[in-house]
Amino acid sequence: MTPADLDRALEQYHRAANEFAVGNPEPVKALWSHADDVIVANPFGPAVRGWDRVSEALDFASSRFSDGEVTGTETLAKYETVDLATIHEIERWKARVSGGKEVESFDLRVTSTFRREEEDWKLVHRHADPIATPHPLGPLRGSS
Repeated sequence: MTPADLDRALEQYHRAANEFAVGNPEPVKALWSHADDVIVANPFGPAVRGWDRVSEALDFASSRFSDGEVTGTETLAKYETVDLATIHEIERWKARVSGGKEVESFDLRVTSTFRREEEDWKLVHRHADPIATPHPLGPLRGSS
């Protein structure tokens, strides 16, 4: 496999994310490994491990979106070995979230890890959260 193969896998994921943003998780789920060691952590729930739980978490998260699209991605770092790659990106989204009345714009910072399985790159880890810009009080703001 070549770096171009990983780039193609990332392009596929970015296209699939547009389907996710309208409530269809299936194209994203097709890019995941179905192994017991996969992990997803997203803003809609705790981190979960194992394909069955990851699949359920992806279904739930995509059900929270409608009328959306990923309007852009900014790759901040990409680390690739023969069998493993980790990418850190900022994803720019527009979507109606959790039944909201308005389509909102928001950014997610995302770390994704892909593993080579047979001749394909499969997603094995994704952590996404909405903390894409610094806060003057720091990340651990506490309650006041």
